[in-house]
Amino acid sequence: MQLYKREQYLKKIRGFYHDSEMIKVLTGVRRCGKSSIMLMIKEELINQGVNEENCIYIDLDSRKFKKIKTDNDLENLLDSYTYIKGLKYVFIDEIQNVKNFEEVINSFRNEKEYSFFITGSNSYLLSGELVTKLTGRYIEFEILPLTFYEYLEMKKFYNKAIDPILLNELNNYIIEGGFPRTIQYDDISDKRLYVKTVIDEIFEKDIKRNAKIRSIETFNLVKNFVINNFGQTTSVLSIQKGLENANIKVRRETITKYIDILVNAKILYPCDRFDMKSKRSLKGEKKYYLTDLSFYFAQNANNLINYGPTLENIVFTYAKSKNYAISVGRIGSLECDFILRDNFLNYSYLQIAFTIYGSEKTENREYKPLEMIKDNYPKYVITTDVIIQKRNGIKHVNLMEFIKCNQDF
Repeated sequence: MQLYKREQYLKKIRGFYHDSEMIKVLTGVRRCGKSSIMLMIKEELINQGVNEENCIYIDLDSRKFKKIKTDNDLENLLDSYTYIKGLKYVFIDEIQNVKNFEEVINSFRNEKEYSFFITGSNSYLLSGELVTKLTGRYIEFEILPLTFYEYLEMKKFYNKAIDPILLNELNNYIIEGGFPRTIQYDDISDKRLYVKTVIDEIFEKDIKRNAKIRSIETFNLVKNFVINNFGQTTSVLSIQKGLENANIKVRRETITKYIDILVNAKILYPCDRFDMKSKRSLKGEKKYYLTDLSFYFAQNANNLINYGPTLENIVFTYAKSKNYAISVGRIGSLECDFILRDNFLNYSYLQIAFTIYGSEKTENREYKPLEMIKDNYPKYVITTDVIIQKRNGIKHVNLMEFIKCNQDF
């Protein structure tokens, strides 16, 4: 099957295709599309004139390579390709399946004849030995599930029906989620079932193998509580109190550990709160956003959409896919939904709401925090409104049109 090219990520990696010094590490939640992106890179290299023999793809989850479990196994396998002349482009999928792979990769990298691309499904790949042994020798590219822009483009690519009313299509995206494989299924129940299998796979392969969980039942309670309250300002204490209200007693240390596990498995992303006056991060309270909204809808029976946190989540993952650093801003007693910072240290300020149309109170609530920020960086009110207004130089944009055009903030 022909692959939809995820240009958003390919353009980040292209400058490193032929770099034998840096190991290219693709991380991200399971089934977000890392393997497909490596296949896209391989295809681009061949189209550029690289000999197909020089592009070596090793899928450690496949039957062909399932016996590669140790560093010696991996070294012997890579040795079998030394006869190939010129720079060898080596793609290794799910490399964390091999124990002590770091020294092997590094020793071959030192020979300057290999350009390595490796994937891992979670941040355990970038912990411990990899960090200590390969510091300064690898670059991480974090892959997310499809943004709303990619969702629309991928549906076009595979000739899937697209509702001409963008808000309807946004609702489809919210309910279905952004795992690339779900595009191939037409029935919503099939999409949900697929996401549930992904969640099960994450638990079995990424969480159970790497984290010591004494009580699966307690872990699931914490997991469900945090997922069900995504986008809400929270703290370990508030989670503990919320569980206690349901007659569930859990120690704070346990809650902290379980949240860290969910973050390491790339199910959750923390978003710190930042005080605009003191220019400091506020410790304790933060928000958690989902890597993909389907994690919420797959575990909840109804399709009722709470647009406040849901639209925030869509904007959060969209901004993250564009490499913005993201925090929640506090301005006195008011809150700015997101402060974005790009790689050039430019800022943007975002307020997000389903609609401000026809309600002066809602309009003032969304504009006031932005109006209190006195610098000249761009400020946005992002809604689903078709009617766009102007106020004090603040940009009011339609969320669907903005993301559909893949714009930067």
